[in-house]
Amino acid sequence: MIIMICNRCVMDTTDPNIVFDDHGVCNHCEKYDELNVSAGNFKDIVKKIKQSKKGKEYDCLLGISGGVDSSFVAYTAIKAGLTPLAIHLDNGWNTEIGNKNVKNIVRKLDLPFETITLDWDEFKDIQLSFLKASVPDLEIPTDHALLSVLHQVADAHNIDYILMGCNYRTESHIPTAWSQGYFDWKYIKSIHDQFGTVPIKTFPHMDLVTLNYSSLKHKIINTLNYMDYNKQNAMNILEKELGWSYYGGKHYESIYTRFYQGYILPVKFGFDKRKSHFSSLICAGEMTREQALNELKNPTYPIELQEQDKNFVINKFGLTLSEFNELMKLPNKKFTDYPSNNNIIISTPYKYVIGGLQKMGMM
Repeated sequence: MIIMICNRCVMDTTDPNIVFDDHGVCNHCEKYDELNVSAGNFKDIVKKIKQSKKGKEYDCLLGISGGVDSSFVAYTAIKAGLTPLAIHLDNGWNTEIGNKNVKNIVRKLDLPFETITLDWDEFKDIQLSFLKASVPDLEIPTDHALLSVLHQVADAHNIDYILMGCNYRTESHIPTAWSQGYFDWKYIKSIHDQFGTVPIKTFPHMDLVTLNYSSLKHKIINTLNYMDYNKQNAMNILEKELGWSYYGGKHYESIYTRFYQGYILPVKFGFDKRKSHFSSLICAGEMTREQALNELKNPTYPIELQEQDKNFVINKFGLTLSEFNELMKLPNKKFTDYPSNNNIIISTPYKYVIGGLQKMGMM
């Protein structure tokens, strides 16, 4: 198969939905140019957040994983004079570096902090269900749980604002074919109903109605979109001021994410997420296309560590090597092969209502 690659970034036809213009530039780069504008004045947002406190203990909520984006959001919030509550979701896959980063940030910023630990039997069963479903969306359960937890904690503390580390500058080139369904509990539940064995009693989740209602109550602020965010500069600040350490790749502060992105996706599906991450950095001016192409010639991460992670994941899941290999050989499926809320979400009435609420600043 001939692989076509974008003339501006390093995204290519391993994204089955990629489109190129007459100059050989992909749709992801075009979207980057459309979206990579300032979301507004960060000082104005800070002012609104402070005004929302009104005698409350906290004026905002944020999630912290030990990764660069969420860590820099915490740093920025404290430097801006906000009084956030930080939440860490422990799904059982933290690296030592990730845990150390969280501890250093909380201690040095004097940050109020809570850890929410997922029930391992339930969460393991959901993750195994996704492996058995043979879809590339293996991190969706964690993403959904985190969003649900943040809304639940915001409810408990009557907090109006949730600060997130999502941003256009470093996360713009994301193919839906490589992963989707983050907010779709129907999708997650349908896969678990078909392949799971452990009843779900405590796993944090929100159906579509609850998600939209919570989004009206708590305004999510993608904090880094309100500033000229530079990932390398952020890392330098975090290292110097907070004793933060880099973990080797985007979201590699999690063992499972590292193995999923660095082994399962490329080996089973032919998707190399580095192409997405590097392409965003290229458009942001933090990496050259030549640097990215050269880096892509290297393994996703050290082969020895891949084997170590494979053994760790297999043992933690209670699988044998043979069972894991059989899962890797299953015919590949995609998001649309399972029940979801997608037909509702892409419908014109739904888009009209959500778009109207967003324009009014309610979501």
